[in-house]
Amino acid sequence: MKSKAVILGANYYIGLSIIRCLGIHDIPVVAVDYSTKGSYALHSKYCTETLIGPHYKKDSTGFLNFLIDYGKKQDSPPVLFPGADPYVEFIDEHLNILKEYYLIPQTEQGLYTKVMNKETLHALAEKHGMLVPETLRPNEENFLQKVEEIIKFPCLVKPTDSPAFVSKFRKKLFKVYTMEELQSSLQLAQDANLEVIVQRIIPGFDDHMYTFDAYLNQDAKVTHWMTCQKFRQYPINFGASVYTGQRHVPELYDIGAKFLEDIGFKGFAEIEFKKDAETGKFYLIEINVRTTNLNSLLDKAGINMPYLGYSELTGHPVKPYAITQDTNLVFWYAFEDFLAVKNYLETGQLKFGQVLKSYFQPKAYAIWDWKDPKPGFVFLGDLFGRGFRKIFKTKG
Repeated sequence: MKSKAVILGANYYIGLSIIRCLGIHDIPVVAVDYSTKGSYALHSKYCTETLIGPHYKKDSTGFLNFLIDYGKKQDSPPVLFPGADPYVEFIDEHLNILKEYYLIPQTEQGLYTKVMNKETLHALAEKHGMLVPETLRPNEENFLQKVEEIIKFPCLVKPTDSPAFVSKFRKKLFKVYTMEELQSSLQLAQDANLEVIVQRIIPGFDDHMYTFDAYLNQDAKVTHWMTCQKFRQYPINFGASVYTGQRHVPELYDIGAKFLEDIGFKGFAEIEFKKDAETGKFYLIEINVRTTNLNSLLDKAGINMPYLGYSELTGHPVKPYAITQDTNLVFWYAFEDFLAVKNYLETGQLKFGQVLKSYFQPKAYAIWDWKDPKPGFVFLGDLFGRGFRKIFKTKG
């Protein structure tokens, strides 16, 4: 009997994409969330089981016991997949106990968190010769003077702990244009008890953002990889991918694979780079250590990352493979892309003709799948429901 795959998080399309990538291979898929509300991935036809457990943060002990109890009942250890950053942090914190009951690619406790944390990641990157944007800490000597001389305005105020920051402010960072805005943003972060860094903006439009997506085996060697180029993000300029294309950039392999192997990383990782519009050099921006937003694109292009992890951990590794040609495929999250396009057009960063032309490329959708349509319909139903409630609340 096949080992089960347990996916943590069903209220976002990352979890849904993991479910589909495994379900198409007839792997028993168990989807877990803390609520049925908004968890449209629970409606996928590929779900063998759907479970509602305690909240990973509000009742972390209860959630840990929930997972342990489930793992104990299985004939063979399930493979555990986090569908969002908070689940990665949870797994990392409890790695030593969870790996007694689940198969997890990463074996070094703390490495996930070290790579997710902006401050420790940058220190690690600099140690291994990776370019990172110039960065200052608010507690540094002559901090304000250094901001004016080294960082300059506008600049970014970024969290060291992204999931906590996003949970509090509903955005990934603050972009500030003046010293007054900088000090105000720093105060907001301090009041929320969140550590932040101040960083130089690497010049270049959103299409200067690239990704190196890789799977590293249990020997910490890259076995599968491809690269992508972002075209649109939401929120625009400093958000998540909403329209991104596969594009082969060999240089990113040379930079990214060596770094990930040198730090002993195992499992899936996505390094985000920004290409400096003035120098052409690639700067490391961040690393995603869970299945990426672009997972449906990676799969359609020919690399099923969740299946690679499942196969290796259950004793059936897939032979190495890389996408080394351009496929013209793009990832499209229509709902947020429409919001992004509105902002791009309003700010003059894109023209209508450019946007219209882009929609004629072959696509890998974030949520929609003709073979598994119900999650898409449930998502749309929830979306329209929220819209109606907002309208009537406003009228009332």
